[in-house]
Amino acid sequence: MVTIRSDQAVYVISVAAELSGMHPQTLRIYERRGLVDPARTTGGNRRYSDADIALLQRITDLTSEGMNLAGVKRVLELEAEVARLEQDLAETREAGSEAVAEVHRQYRRDLVPVRQSVTVYRGQKRR
Repeated sequence: MVTIRSDQAVYVISVAAELSGMHPQTLRIYERRGLVDPARTTGGNRRYSDADIALLQRITDLTSEGMNLAGVKRVLELEAEVARLEQDLAETREAGSEAVAEVHRQYRRDLVPVRQSVTVYRGQKRR
């Protein structure tokens, strides 16, 4: 069975238009406005991925709420920035957790078992 990644461009413009519920000309307009960037074949034909289809559906959601294309573009940019920052934060947290774990492993390496009993000195007993 062949597995298709979500970023693998496989759909021609007519199929992408049907899947997203848009007219092919709308997809061309969105591409000219910089809202979507489909892959191109060596012959120059557009190929859309599942991720592109999801993006087109997100654009539809935003425009149906009354947002113009400039606003949609800005929202998409901000959403991409938030996703990037969340990824950076997750990586930083992971690095921090690894650093703490390494310090704790180092502590264990520094500990030496004591085979002698420890006596607590309380001073001389008074009579």
